[in-house]
Amino acid sequence: MTTVLFSVAGVVAVVAAVLVVTSRRIVHAALWLVLALGAVAGCFGALQAEFVALVQILVYVGAIVVLVLFALMLTKAPTNPLPGLTTGRSPFAAVVAGVLAVLLGTGVVLAFGNEKVKPVPDGSPTAVGTQVFKQWVLPFEVLSVLLLAALIGAIALSQRKKED
Repeated sequence: MTTVLFSVAGVVAVVAAVLVVTSRRIVHAALWLVLALGAVAGCFGALQAEFVALVQILVYVGAIVVLVLFALMLTKAPTNPLPGLTTGRSPFAAVVAGVLAVLLGTGVVLAFGNEKVKPVPDGSPTAVGTQVFKQWVLPFEVLSVLLLAALIGAIALSQRKKED
């Protein structure tokens, strides 16, 4: 049952991620991102890592997507489709993405073969907190500085005056 739930959540995450990239409206892309990140939380839930799934929902779905939508509203970005921004390289990008997907999929199959998905043995808040604030403290802080820079950039862009 774990493998089925994990597989369904994984397929939903991949389909939603493709829709994020192919969506012509930026707000729709942000909403597809909510679904993709929620499906990743479902993958964690299927692996019985409930704490990590809740953190995924709170941090990514709650904070990151709200930050993206806030930046869109603050910068007054156009929400309608802009056909002039497409470059005509979409077929090439699709081929490159397909080749990478096949390579990564082959690597996963070769590495894990027919192994069943097993629940995480220690997904407790204590174990996750220890890993985040001991082993992963530098990437955690770099990510917070990156998010702060994005917010400051959005504020700076919103304060620019239009040139006449």
